Amino acid sequence: MRYAFIAAEKAEYPVTVLCRVLRVTRSGFYVWMKRGASARAKRLEEARLWIRTAFASSRETYGSPRLTKELHESGFVIGRNQVAREMRAMGLAARPPKRFRVTTDSNHEQAVAENILDRQFQVAGPNQAWVTDITYVWTREGWLYVAVVLDLFARRVVGWALDTTLRTDLVRAALEMAVGRRLPAAGLLHHSDRGSQYASRDYRRRLAQLGLVCSMSRRGNCWDNAVCESFFATLKVELVYRNRWNDRATARAAIAEYIECFYNPQRRHSSLGYLSPTDYEKIHDRIAA
Repeated sequence: MRYAFIAAEKAEYPVTVLCRVLRVTRSGFYVWMKRGASARAKRLEEARLWIRTAFASSRETYGSPRLTKELHESGFVIGRNQVAREMRAMGLAARPPKRFRVTTDSNHEQAVAENILDRQFQVAGPNQAWVTDITYVWTREGWLYVAVVLDLFARRVVGWALDTTLRTDLVRAALEMAVGRRLPAAGLLHHSDRGSQYASRDYRRRLAQLGLVCSMSRRGNCWDNAVCESFFATLKVELVYRNRWNDRATARAAIAEYIECFYNPQRRHSSLGYLSPTDYEKIHDRIAA
């Protein structure tokens, strides 16, 4: 404590005088200062190691808020501001999202459904409301189209499919995966945009067979399906823009691995209290049991 007092006051008073008053040696004080500096440097290096490790574990996708949460849950106490400073010092930065472009075509003469969801993206439990959409990925072999179905409760991808065309078979395959995995009860709200694939007679008939309630966004309004838009933006930034695939098969494997091995079980979501979709559902299930 005496050494700490000297360190705090040495800007105002000579170290020699402070040491004499407190009855300690100058040499002892300087040894303490050197040891303290070494300890601080050691803690700083340890913090940087934790940050680098957590950033790598996130596939270099986390910014300071998610990294701070990751570090806290690993038992390392550190503030978000320090994490942000150290990330800047080490040149670690998550990529910002690029503007998302709509791919489905709503200029058709097929029947469309009312916007029942109406941007009510917060739901009380799983399998109450799903949202779905399509995006595209370029490979040197040509375009690969991706359809997903997300459960709004935990933002979990419950169904997905990839194909070389934008036919209804693509969105139907994603739907069938979701239904097979989740076995939803009749009355679940199914929301999409007005794309011809979702408005097709075949797809609407399948929704009716399953007892799912059809809801569609207003024309040209991407905010009505913002959760899917957000997922695709994340997919593009964290995976697609980081890779150049020679063929569709390689892209297909990478996207499947991203969804099943990272996005659903591991990636932290700010809207879920920085839990992953899988962990968020597990907590809900334990509470409900």
